[in-house]
Amino acid sequence: MTTVGVERHVTVNGVTSAAVAVPAGEAVGRVLGTQSASPLSFWIGLAPGKVVQLDDVVVTRREVPGYGPVLMAGVVATVEARHEGAAYDSDVFLIADGALPAAVVEVAEVRVTRVEPEVFVPPLPGAQVYLAGAGDRDQALYFDVMDRRIPIGTGRDGQPLYVNFDFLDGTRGAHVSISGVSGVATKTSFATFLLYSIFNSGVLGGEAANTKALIFSVKGEDLLFLDHDNSRLDESARSVYGRLGLPATPFSSVHVFAPPRPNDPNGVPHVSARTQGVSSFFWTLVEFCQEELLRFVFADADDERAGYSLLVGQVAARLQAWAEPVGDGGAVRIRGTACRTFSDLVELLSDQLQDEASRHEWTGAQTPLGTVNAFLRRLRSAVRPLSPIVRGDLPFFRAHTIRTSDAQVSIVDLHNLPERAQRFVVGVVLRGEFHRKESAGTAKPLLFVVLDELNKYAPREGDSPIKEILLDVAERGRSLGVILIGAQQTASEVERRIVANSAVRVAGRLDSAEAARSEYGWLPPAVRERATIAKPGTMFVAQPEIPVPLAVAFPFPAWATRPSEAVAQAKASADPFQGLPGAEDDIPPF
Repeated sequence: MTTVGVERHVTVNGVTSAAVAVPAGEAVGRVLGTQSASPLSFWIGLAPGKVVQLDDVVVTRREVPGYGPVLMAGVVATVEARHEGAAYDSDVFLIADGALPAAVVEVAEVRVTRVEPEVFVPPLPGAQVYLAGAGDRDQALYFDVMDRRIPIGTGRDGQPLYVNFDFLDGTRGAHVSISGVSGVATKTSFATFLLYSIFNSGVLGGEAANTKALIFSVKGEDLLFLDHDNSRLDESARSVYGRLGLPATPFSSVHVFAPPRPNDPNGVPHVSARTQGVSSFFWTLVEFCQEELLRFVFADADDERAGYSLLVGQVAARLQAWAEPVGDGGAVRIRGTACRTFSDLVELLSDQLQDEASRHEWTGAQTPLGTVNAFLRRLRSAVRPLSPIVRGDLPFFRAHTIRTSDAQVSIVDLHNLPERAQRFVVGVVLRGEFHRKESAGTAKPLLFVVLDELNKYAPREGDSPIKEILLDVAERGRSLGVILIGAQQTASEVERRIVANSAVRVAGRLDSAEAARSEYGWLPPAVRERATIAKPGTMFVAQPEIPVPLAVAFPFPAWATRPSEAVAQAKASADPFQGLPGAEDDIPPF
């Protein structure tokens, strides 16, 4: 039996003690005879002085005639302690005073994860049960058959846990669904760590340089410093990265795209803390018309139910046919009228559609005036949120598109945009990247898309252009090399087909009502209860090969997760010229 030591950390009141060496392969108890044992689960009685905790991996063996020794390995799912010999609840006081004899008994339920060879017989009562050694642990959790595995954090025993990359890159499955309470479940932090592990674990091989990630950031500027060292990273956290076989460094290649500042004639990116490696993005009126982007102005599920979706398509087709470029600023001329701002374009459409003579030319059919007015009301409400990013007054030749070719990780900062504009950006960018991958015709190199608030973009009820694209990514993205890492507070409110196509499912801290929904059927009842009290940094990860979800603690980020943690940023603040337009490496001086 293996006797290699493993580190076990004990957490009391939020304080983690120093690692205590516990011999792996140590006998901890025996299979109970008072509880029925089956090939799928069994109970063990713990020997005096022995302790197991939830998520510990244990093994037992049975000699089966005709087959030889059979390994039965599993994960501790429940641990209970009780007084044996007590008849009434009040007996606990007599036992504590020594007036009544009784014994303290601890038992644990084990959920079987693997039987090797596959001879499905129950373990025999009285059989010795051991903490899994290094080899047995890998076998119990199927790590020994993962040819390409990436670390996702550590278990309760402090040892690495892995996910099979075959279920992430499309070989046997793809996509990740992450659920949890906002602000507590650390969904975005886990998603970025997963990306970091993919890029730095070596599983990509020669494709590492070409593999890209596209992250949509909606929560402040916290994700804009992934390429900066984290000033709060200490040696203890670095040692965790060492155990996982990962370098404790930030992302090596990051480029940020941000919208222009409102009313800024130069289109300077609307960010405050970061000034280098930032480019502004917008769409010209020429692109808006030629690429039929009008449908993404109506990207709410309510728009599809409003009855003017057909009118949107008709108007978009006329804009594509009639719009002519004017000069080099991205402006257009439509039926003799020049439009240099999004507001100009909306006013033109309003005049044309309210005029009975020209309305038929735009709609191609008799359209009720009520439908036209509803369309125009919705369109006018988009002028304020979309005017900064749909422009006809900036140099057309200037680079202004969101592209993934500039860096390994491209971050699209949306936090300064209204929700209407955020939907527009997400829809247009996803459509462009998906079409680009379709045109390439090959799955490699991979593109990982990280999208938070998935329930907003792909709600369970209703239809929208963005939802159509996300469904396409979920159902066909695997073959095209587009991998979605979606995060949401409530998986019950996300389109079922998107969640169902996610090979890897992750849950952090869950609301108790949400945890009871059927969408979390992959979590055993005991794990659902644990998820309601999980601390930040603890995630429950399910993957197809392992029959039980793994409780994972991922390490403290080695990259800055907010401007105050950015080491390089703190040093740069001493530069009196930092932050001026001329000092920005990707923003030309004006």
